[in-house]
Amino acid sequence: MVVRQVVLPARDVVFFKGIIEASEGLASVFAERGGDLSVAAPLDRTTELDALLDVLCRELGGVRVGT
Repeated sequence: MVVRQVVLPARDVVFFKGIIEASEGLASVFAERGGDLSVAAPLDRTTELDALLDVLCRELGGVRVGT
């Protein structure tokens, strides 16, 4: 399993979560507080997850933290 940390404006969390979870079971989203999110996916889908996170962060003004 791979976990990515993302920080988004709180108003975009529901939209972000809906996109991630609707992406053919790609990942699950866990909210720490407000817009601080953890996104977990199977190891074999890391490349796909990273690509989607890059697009969503760019579109929503989010930031990937760490990896």
